Amino acid sequence: MVSFRFKKSSANKDTPTSGQGREFTIDELARTANTTVRNVRAYQDRGLLAPPEKRGRVGYYSEDHLSRLKLIGQMLGRGYTLGNIQEMLDAIDKGYDLRQLLGLTHAITSPWTDEIPKNYNPVHLATMFGTNLSRGALAKTIELGLLEPDGLRYRAPSPKILHAGAEMASAGIPLVELLDLIASLRGHLESFCDQAVSLFVKELDQYGDNLPPKDELPRLAQLIWKIRPLAMTAIESEVSRALQKSASKFVDERIVGLIDKMAEEMPNNPALQPTGLAATTPPPATRPSADEKAD
Repeated sequence: MVSFRFKKSSANKDTPTSGQGREFTIDELARTANTTVRNVRAYQDRGLLAPPEKRGRVGYYSEDHLSRLKLIGQMLGRGYTLGNIQEMLDAIDKGYDLRQLLGLTHAITSPWTDEIPKNYNPVHLATMFGTNLSRGALAKTIELGLLEPDGLRYRAPSPKILHAGAEMASAGIPLVELLDLIASLRGHLESFCDQAVSLFVKELDQYGDNLPPKDELPRLAQLIWKIRPLAMTAIESEVSRALQKSASKFVDERIVGLIDKMAEEMPNNPALQPTGLAATTPPPATRPSADEKAD
């Protein structure tokens, strides 16, 4: 989750708790907000929630407390940590628009794929992989996060890569070697992607530990959304180029040499004569003679 690292504001602690509207004891507040008294106290200790107004020995909370408590619950439900929520609430207290803050955060942290995770039971996996999915291969698959145990089933964050692995394994490529290749690939890709993402958030660095100006948030979010597909296009293009280069190198070093060797062993086979450029280059056209022109 992205963190803006700006200093905490004490504005939420200075927010008045009395005024018009309903008032709640801590039990009533927790029940109305569909949370627990323990959570209310924990949020209050972290500065997420202002303290109640004390009247004697009883603390009374206002509708402002209820609104903030519901907001905290909604943001937790969307996957934000309490630290992220603290930063956003501090920003709101400084006058920032929550929707714009969430829009910028979503632009940076939302998934880069629309692929939907899928659950598989052991029978389904056995059907897909057959005997290729040994205990060692299954353990490696789980270690790489390609499968996540979920009770009696397994959750695959990327069904596409799982099916691709099953197809290649059925074609005779050892599954364990495929998994080792994925592990190696990740090491290189994650280093590259760290550099790529740093380009996306570079616009935020100019503000140091502070949030960008309020009127800049929509522009920054729009910029990041624009860059994301361009980055994916660049990555796909470079991967395609690298695969083409490796494939050509393999053909040059192995296949052509093999065909040349076969041609030496079977000199009378026209399909193997020759394998070089001359074989694929048509002979130059000859000019017609004077007699041919006359005809």
